Amino acid sequence: MCDLWKNTTDTSVAPGDIPAQISFALRQLPPASQIKLYNSGNFFDRKAIPREDYPAIAALLAPYERVIVENHPRLCNADCIQFERMIRGRLEVAMGLETVHPEVLPRLNKRMTLDDFEQATTFLLANDIDVRAFILLKPPYMDEQESIQWALESIDFAFRIGVHCCTVIPTRPGNGAVDYLKKAGYFEKPALSSIERALEAGLELNKGRVFMDLWDLEQFYGCPDCGPLRKHRLQRMNLTQQLLPPVVCSCS
Repeated sequence: MCDLWKNTTDTSVAPGDIPAQISFALRQLPPASQIKLYNSGNFFDRKAIPREDYPAIAALLAPYERVIVENHPRLCNADCIQFERMIRGRLEVAMGLETVHPEVLPRLNKRMTLDDFEQATTFLLANDIDVRAFILLKPPYMDEQESIQWALESIDFAFRIGVHCCTVIPTRPGNGAVDYLKKAGYFEKPALSSIERALEAGLELNKGRVFMDLWDLEQFYGCPDCGPLRKHRLQRMNLTQQLLPPVVCSCS
């Protein structure tokens, strides 16, 4: 449901390639206490990142207090534990929950059930590894109103099984599959008001940290005057985890 696949290779990378990429990236970036390694796939897929690269990757990550990687629930196994023991900082695994809607989740071809997600979460937590959940706002096959309800249901489910934080991602066109479903009448991108309401509702649960993914948010603007102000409000809510007064505009 995202367009990161555009950077995914058709073949496995050679040993040493991933540490070289990380080293190159770190030379371009400012100092930080946390680092995300999102690899357009699954960190613990051995065809994506060779196990023999773990020591070199861990050495590069030594300065960081927290290391966040993405992974599929069905690929959470002993490799996670091995890598966690190599790094100095705390490991956090981000997994795509997507939605708990019983009819929509199977149609997303995630090849995962809610039981799979819960089992992976239980396994990671038992091994002192934190868990982050990715949740889609208005995936295909949902209308505007129910998208907010199911985003909130998904956030609540994640926190109930022990997830530490949730990142809500407005479903966007541009990855091919979603564009096909849009032409077939099964998808329309969410309104900015729904994006706002989903974050508000998640924070109102007061069960854990909730973030709204604001990448390329401009495509959701309906008004050039209030759009940037509403984005700034969402940014502040992400940072403070507090509800803020809504933006008032003549367009509404």
